[in-house]
Amino acid sequence: MPAPVTADTTYEPVAGWAKIPHGVFLREATSVAVDSQDRVHVFNRGNVPVLVFDRDGSLIDQWGNDTPHAGMTTITDPYGVSRQVWDGVRFPWAHAVRTDVEDNLWLVDVHLHQVFKTDRFGKVLMTLGSGVPAPKQGGEPFNRPTDVAVHPKTGEVFVSDGYGNSRVHRFAADGSHMLSWGEPGSDHGHFSLPHSIAFVDDDHVIVCDRENHRVQVFTLDGTFVRAWHVHHAVAVTRGRGDDDRLYVAEQGPPPVQFGVPNLGHRVSIYTPEGDLVKRIGAPLPGEAPDQFLWPHAIATDSHGDIYVAEVSCVEVGSKQVPPREMVSLRKWRRTSG
Repeated sequence: MPAPVTADTTYEPVAGWAKIPHGVFLREATSVAVDSQDRVHVFNRGNVPVLVFDRDGSLIDQWGNDTPHAGMTTITDPYGVSRQVWDGVRFPWAHAVRTDVEDNLWLVDVHLHQVFKTDRFGKVLMTLGSGVPAPKQGGEPFNRPTDVAVHPKTGEVFVSDGYGNSRVHRFAADGSHMLSWGEPGSDHGHFSLPHSIAFVDDDHVIVCDRENHRVQVFTLDGTFVRAWHVHHAVAVTRGRGDDDRLYVAEQGPPPVQFGVPNLGHRVSIYTPEGDLVKRIGAPLPGEAPDQFLWPHAIATDSHGDIYVAEVSCVEVGSKQVPPREMVSLRKWRRTSG
């Protein structure tokens, strides 16, 4: 397992890492998770929602649609925009995927307002949420949830409920609801779109409070501990093994500041106390291997390599003339330390 990242740790981008075969349309990789065997699970909005790669980027499994070439249908996405999705997809608006210590997958679909636990082949083992949205900003689970984290020892499940709520929900391993915390606002313990959640250690979680441009750390019962500024913090994960660093993906600035360098479009690496250790990514967004377009999820493997999924189609590609799919899956290989 890798040692903690230092300022001297080096990375290199891996161009064209994911080898996606003809007939599989990624559209955009909204999330990525790595299991104990370094299998890379990519949750996406294409015609096959779950794609599994080895470390070299070769596709080794795929599931989530038994009829991937049957055509398309129209839905209204979580932003209220009518979009086409592929017929037969089990997850109409993929948002987040995580793995647990047993290599099960936990998948969040904001259109369905649900969290699904599956084995790594797609068999559903548990479902959180009724599929009917809770009242907006009412605090009850769920109204367009965003992310999930599973405690490595207790199996308790923590869900950030961010688009239509401003809450974090804690569930027992059997799926029973234990408690919730948070409300709209910018004070400590308040949220403006809690978008991602992960464990700092066995006793603390960290939440990306995206529109407040910060991360917040809490005890498992929701007691506020600390916070620090991160530009448009969108996704967070802890390193593997001895690497206790927190990897935070940052989205870009508002349109009025597109083209201004060093505003998001990067990955920042912090100590658990919030001290900045290192950043990766070019000063400006783009499709080159060392750039990011619109980060959305982040994961690391047992070698310390970093994987980033990006909602590049919704945020960038859909605005091109003509609209097109753009780069949405990155790998940065750790080359020292």
